[in-house]
Amino acid sequence: MALDIPTAPAASAVANGAHRARYLPIAEHGMVGDLHTVALVGTDGTIDWYCCPRFDSPSVFAALLDADRGGRFRIAPQDDGWSSKQLYLPDTNVLITRFLTPGGVGEVHDFMPPARVGAVAHRHRLIRRVLVVRGRMDFLVEVAPRFDYARARHEVVLHPHGAVFHSPRLELGLSTGWPLEVVDGRDVRAHVSVCAGETATFVLERLDPGGVPAPCTDDAVAAEFDATVEFWRSWLRRSRYGGRWREMVHRSALTLKMLTYAPTGAIVAAPTTSLPEQIGGARNWDYRYTWMRDSAFSLYALLRLGFTEEAAAFMQWLEARVRTGADRESGPLQIMYGVDGREDLPEEELAHLEGYMGSAPVRIGNAAATQLQLDIYGELMDSLYLCDKYGLPIYQEGWAELTHNLEWLMEHWDQPDEGIWETRGGRRDYTHSRLMSWVAIERAIRVALQRGLPADLLRWMAVRDRIYTQITERGWHPGRQAFVQHFETDVLDASVLLMPLCKFIAPTDPRWLSTLDAITAELVSDSLVYRYRADTSPDGLAGQEATFSMCSFWWVEALARAGRLSQAQLAFEKMLTYANHAGLYSEEIGPTGEQLGNFPQAFTHLALISAAYNLDRQLG
Repeated sequence: MALDIPTAPAASAVANGAHRARYLPIAEHGMVGDLHTVALVGTDGTIDWYCCPRFDSPSVFAALLDADRGGRFRIAPQDDGWSSKQLYLPDTNVLITRFLTPGGVGEVHDFMPPARVGAVAHRHRLIRRVLVVRGRMDFLVEVAPRFDYARARHEVVLHPHGAVFHSPRLELGLSTGWPLEVVDGRDVRAHVSVCAGETATFVLERLDPGGVPAPCTDDAVAAEFDATVEFWRSWLRRSRYGGRWREMVHRSALTLKMLTYAPTGAIVAAPTTSLPEQIGGARNWDYRYTWMRDSAFSLYALLRLGFTEEAAAFMQWLEARVRTGADRESGPLQIMYGVDGREDLPEEELAHLEGYMGSAPVRIGNAAATQLQLDIYGELMDSLYLCDKYGLPIYQEGWAELTHNLEWLMEHWDQPDEGIWETRGGRRDYTHSRLMSWVAIERAIRVALQRGLPADLLRWMAVRDRIYTQITERGWHPGRQAFVQHFETDVLDASVLLMPLCKFIAPTDPRWLSTLDAITAELVSDSLVYRYRADTSPDGLAGQEATFSMCSFWWVEALARAGRLSQAQLAFEKMLTYANHAGLYSEEIGPTGEQLGNFPQAFTHLALISAAYNLDRQLG
């Protein structure tokens, strides 16, 4: 009889099970932020991701990427036998984690006060307030920072009002009125016993060199809480959306606002790095930067909802990138930048971190920044067109710079590039890249005609029409009766769902309807949409990926515009069920409904707003 010897996959499954016990699911997090950075707060009361002082700074807490080495800030009941719930205080980004036990009910209120207008310096205060609403509860508080992605050593010194964590490049102060004890020479711990109606507060903030924690009074914290609540609610009152899905649309708007870097108006793609597209896989990227591609979608969503100030700030950031464009092989524009506008984003692997649930490597920086992706010029010009349409006109100097970029595109559009999905398997003639090149020139023509701006219109129209003809002839596959991923293939791609959204083709054109049918049959699983099938379209990356939530909302909008309203509404409602408990979406949805990839992803929330708005309009 043959012995039943465990194989490598079984051993791997055991290891994976051990990882699962040490990591919360990605979806089991809420987020708080101060328009400079954010903190992810787990449903177990743990902050396991926090970079300070801004989104792309080195991490302070990164247990999300290494449960043992990453560092965390945990507040939870001291005894076992509790369950938890998490929600946002309505119409705000104040997060409440509720702990329910036989002996009482307690809450942790997490919030980060945004910078005050005219403030000389921003303190980046992360405030955690513990309160008990019934009975009596004992909480254990553990603060274990690991600076610079757990690469920098630090020491901790106790002070009368808390403790100071000293690292070579950053000092943080912890303020509290509760006694602290030092653990292992670098962490602090507190035991807190709270009765109904009582509170205990812990405030972590950035200190100037040599600074010490300030007293943490109940009145001061209550004032900060009230001011933060009012900040978010007064901002949200500017929204003009009153449709069927108000709660989800407003949560998406609040999320986008939280992902905005206030000093420049830039919006990060996501506040995290290296959360995997497949557990145990290597498709792990740093999304803490601003993509040019997000620009048109961001501006469309903000303007539709009535947030013109944010749209204007983001447009100013875009115009600054246009003015500083350099001569490079990939064109005058990069596909992404730092929130401060910097261009140099070198990619590095952090081998000392195991990655989320063992999904290595952990990467910081993004090598895709130097790729040639021609579609970004379309997104840029579409942004200009939208701003001009909604009363944010471009000025003479900005128009001159934009037309310089447009001239470069007209000389270089007809060449292979890496495409929207930033594949690393070589350049191809992507249909989506040609589509957005067409959008760039078509939108520039519109703006020039509407505003009477100087333009070589006859030349622009000729190039626009050449691109249109090439797409309709070479991007169309007669055998598939569909527009395909790139020329010389029969592979489908969800990026062509943007064709009717960009007004390249009528949403009821027979060619488009047959394309929509083909995508629905091949790339859609229930309401979830794959970008493409990696098995038929090798992308130069190891492993598989899950469905892409942004593409799912594109599909909903394409259905709605095609008049398939019942199908679109059902698909949209199903997509809403994949949001987490706080209304947040990561980049992808796995085969059993789990959230995967960086979290939360701005693009998904942008696509949700657009789909909701247009579905509302079609439904009447």
